[in-house]
Amino acid sequence: MAEFTRQRGKRQEDGGLGSVLDLLLANARLVLGVSGAAVLAIATLAVKRLIDRATSPRDEGDPKAEQKTLEESWQDLALIKATPKPRKKQRREDLSEPLLSPARPPAPGEACKPKVCSAPPETPRVESSPLCCLTLQEKLLSHYSSQLAVPEVQASLAPQLARSICAQLQNFLRSKCPELPFSSLFLSGPLLDGLGALAADHVNLMLPVVLDAALWSLIPGEDTVVRNPQYWMIKRTDLEYFPRGRSPWDRFIVGRYLSSNALNETLRKMLVASINWPAIGSLLGCVIHPVMASQELKLEVKHDQVELSITLFPVVEMEDKVLLAAPPEGLVENLWLESFYRAEVSKVKELDAGDSGARQHCLRILNGICKSHPALHKLSGSPLTHVVLHLSATSSDWAEESLADRFQQVLEELVSYLEEGVLPSYFNHKINLFCELLEEEIDEMGFMVYRAISEPELLLKEK
Repeated sequence: MAEFTRQRGKRQEDGGLGSVLDLLLANARLVLGVSGAAVLAIATLAVKRLIDRATSPRDEGDPKAEQKTLEESWQDLALIKATPKPRKKQRREDLSEPLLSPARPPAPGEACKPKVCSAPPETPRVESSPLCCLTLQEKLLSHYSSQLAVPEVQASLAPQLARSICAQLQNFLRSKCPELPFSSLFLSGPLLDGLGALAADHVNLMLPVVLDAALWSLIPGEDTVVRNPQYWMIKRTDLEYFPRGRSPWDRFIVGRYLSSNALNETLRKMLVASINWPAIGSLLGCVIHPVMASQELKLEVKHDQVELSITLFPVVEMEDKVLLAAPPEGLVENLWLESFYRAEVSKVKELDAGDSGARQHCLRILNGICKSHPALHKLSGSPLTHVVLHLSATSSDWAEESLADRFQQVLEELVSYLEEGVLPSYFNHKINLFCELLEEEIDEMGFMVYRAISEPELLLKEK
């Protein structure tokens, strides 16, 4: 019954619509003429068909009916678009003139001048440019040259400012703490070593701590409280024979271990309260502020042409180890982080020099992408370098012509490491470089890199 009522109402609506259309078409000839009425009839018929199909019940389970309806809709739309437009009437400049002037014979003595038909203005031809279909190799090289190039002014000014600040800090430490045997400070980081500089905005300032090997020894990371092979402890030895005070660094001992946290806190107080940064900044033509909220020892430098962040790292070199005063977050304060940065840079450059490879190009592109990507920024730096070093052990063709192949291969290797949640260090396979990442972060990174294997352009879009 309900279906019947619905169909009935539909027929009444169709009948009413048909009456209106018939009345319109009956009077169209009087108003629009024959050609105008034909145009209106065709358009009206097409529109009516579309309305009928829109209001008629659909066969949800019949794909042939749906396909037929779709085809008829496209035909009706084509019919409407193909309807010829009525010609516009010639505009009369003067309403007193007739539409067509009768031809008159030439006056006596009047020469019949041939009519010159001026050619219609040429329509400018638009040359269709070929579609821009760049290969992945070309896109990578274009991204490298356009996105990763540091402006020349910044590339020269940033290291210059950092060296000047380094010299000022060195002079202050020698005058303020002459009893502490700090060695000469030096700069480090991608801006200077060329493995990942996306902008001239960050430099590391390394402060060497000189220890007497007879009074200090290293405790392996596996034997520390965190059981992490990347963190070491520096133990004060032979206190029975060489009591406290024998080493100038004994003032930073906590439980017979040289405390990286205690040393950092002492340096932080100096950076914040003891050094006259406004005077140094005025001398160098910039503004220098210590960063209070950061766990690291950081300075912010603002110049008219560059903004620079400088991180100060006390560093100990013993037994072929490079240890940074960068303890993990938490209550543990005696741990020193083993750094492989110097070895990473040296090994990559050594491999590239041996086979004229493009490992450094590949790393700059990858580091630039990950640093600017919100989901991948924790992959930049050491993790990517170690993936490239692992891959170099099995893939020997690192010529620039193979950059695209190696780029995709690095992504594939990275996905496999993220799936396992383990990226072993190239220099010490006991160290997992993913150990401090959360499982959710690893999943998000893995999903993004997995998509990029089939669509590398996702990573090359400008951020």
